[in-house]
Amino acid sequence: MNSPRRERALLVQPAAPGQRDPAIAEEFADLARSAGAEVVAVVDARVERPSASHYLGSGKVEELKGFCEAADVDLVLVNATLSPVQERNLGDDLGRRVIDRVGLILDIFALRAASADGKLQVELAQLKHSATRLTGKGKGMDSQRGGSIGLRGPGETALETDRRLIRARIDALEKRLSRIDVQRTQMRRARMRNELPRVAIVGYTNAGKSTLFNALTGSGVYAADQLFATLDPTVRRIDGLACGPLLLSDTVGFVRDLPHDLVAAFRSTLAEAREADLLLHVVDAADPERDARIAAVNAVLEEIGAGDVPQWTVFNKIDRIEGLAPRVDVRDGESTQVWLSARDGTGLQGLLDALGTHFAADLLVGRLALGAGDGRLRAQLHAMGAVRAETVDETGWQLDVRLPRSAAERLAAAPGGHPLHGLLLVAPATPT
Repeated sequence: MNSPRRERALLVQPAAPGQRDPAIAEEFADLARSAGAEVVAVVDARVERPSASHYLGSGKVEELKGFCEAADVDLVLVNATLSPVQERNLGDDLGRRVIDRVGLILDIFALRAASADGKLQVELAQLKHSATRLTGKGKGMDSQRGGSIGLRGPGETALETDRRLIRARIDALEKRLSRIDVQRTQMRRARMRNELPRVAIVGYTNAGKSTLFNALTGSGVYAADQLFATLDPTVRRIDGLACGPLLLSDTVGFVRDLPHDLVAAFRSTLAEAREADLLLHVVDAADPERDARIAAVNAVLEEIGAGDVPQWTVFNKIDRIEGLAPRVDVRDGESTQVWLSARDGTGLQGLLDALGTHFAADLLVGRLALGAGDGRLRAQLHAMGAVRAETVDETGWQLDVRLPRSAAERLAAAPGGHPLHGLLLVAPATPT
């Protein structure tokens, strides 16, 4: 059976005079390929002041029109955020579908979303984006020659539906996602009640986040050398550390100029990062653009309210840099940079040891005597992985425990809480 023909895409890279960045153009080409397009060519467009009607100048539009006809182009992808009028006018004049950067990223998310709520979040973002573009199809839309890029998710249905129906669908999606958000919040609170330390992996898309997650947890999260390989968060427990167990979560990858509606739609998913005790910011160590990509990730973290969460930088893919050995750089008593290769496993133990030491530094240890009425507290301590040994006598339970001081303080402060007398702070704790 023959595979479907890939859509032939012409990429347009606008830039102010003297500000063309080859890395930005290459990333946009990667986005296009991730959506399933065949990149025919990349055309630079000098834009000092965007045209209100087309974004590009009239001369460049004529040049693109001739290229589209000569190269049998199916669609034109513009690495900029176009207004509805600009997108429609370009489509009319070029006789091809025109998709801007926002529409392309939304399309990739529609392609990759796997969970039910992930698909709903993408559809919501797409509908909000499409709602502003329902003033008419234009000649570019009428002359479609099949294809799918930019039309996944609600796609053509959204474009053929009036604003009232789209508004109703948006309202329905927002209500469903609100209910899902409540459920996620309840699950996170349940994990918080267990008081296990929470670590979230964040980073630029394709930096190796999911590969690192799999290597640390033995999980089977999908990982591939492509942008936005995974979208849905996954949480796994890691045991055997000096601090006891912790929870590790993988999150959606970031990219520069991530569409605002998409960030808003995935706000509940990204709460895994916002509510973590520590962020592992994964960076492709071999990427020449790594500083810019670190800044892009930090910008999104600020937008979702995670900018103040403690953060370590994990430089991944050191196997691509000759002579670079795994190491953990420590500053002011805190591990701030870790160098490793998630693919071949070098440096992973150093990261795990650093995490164990970090969270063990604020541990309380000791023996607790619990009576018959303390069954609920006993169950909580077991669920937290805090019980190291236990004996039973006629008075109740004798528990040897080891848990974070913050957890002990919250247990004591809860209604009917137990003061947990007899526990001593160990800093730093030693591995067991």
